[in-house]
Amino acid sequence: MLRLIVLLLLLANAAYFAWSQNLLAAWGVAPAQQSEPQRLEQQIRPQAVRVIAGDEARRIEAQAAAKAPECLQAGPIEDSETAGLKQALEPWPVGSWSLEASVEPARWIVYMGKYLTADNVSRKKAELRQLGVSFETLSNASLEPGLSLGGYTTEAEATQQLEGLGRRGVHTAKVVRERDEVRGQLLKLPAVDEALRPRLDDLKAALNGKNLRPCR
Repeated sequence: MLRLIVLLLLLANAAYFAWSQNLLAAWGVAPAQQSEPQRLEQQIRPQAVRVIAGDEARRIEAQAAAKAPECLQAGPIEDSETAGLKQALEPWPVGSWSLEASVEPARWIVYMGKYLTADNVSRKKAELRQLGVSFETLSNASLEPGLSLGGYTTEAEATQQLEGLGRRGVHTAKVVRERDEVRGQLLKLPAVDEALRPRLDDLKAALNGKNLRPCR
């Protein structure tokens, strides 16, 4: 009995070896193929594949993004200015632009200024950096030279921020209205592509200093 078991084990090992080496493939018995030569046959010019540096990859991405259509907008534009703008847009394709009623709310800021000189502004900026307080440039030239410590759509929000800054050591700021509510028309260019980008310069005069910016 023991001899029979040993013989069966030897036969089983011999059969496994023959199977694993594809010696039984002619009889339709063979392990599954792990390689996939058909995928290699489907590759298109694999010799053209190359590894590129990070800087080059970012440059290629930037070029692709520049070619992609983007949505731009400008405004609010006063009603008295829309006639000239429509005339400038007349050659544009149908559906490539629109004008819609828009309201830009008043803007309140936590303000520091006016200062006598630009050096005073620089010293104040240094003090704010030491306190860990951020600041931004002003959009209202009449408040220069000065600093904005944040803009808000309501006076109450700006006052609340002023109180918080006071607890952090800011004692000479105040709340002022940087801009009144503005009503007018919003110009939207939903898909500016390579064909339309050269025409943007033609709109500058009609926009009267208002910059085109990404849609929000």
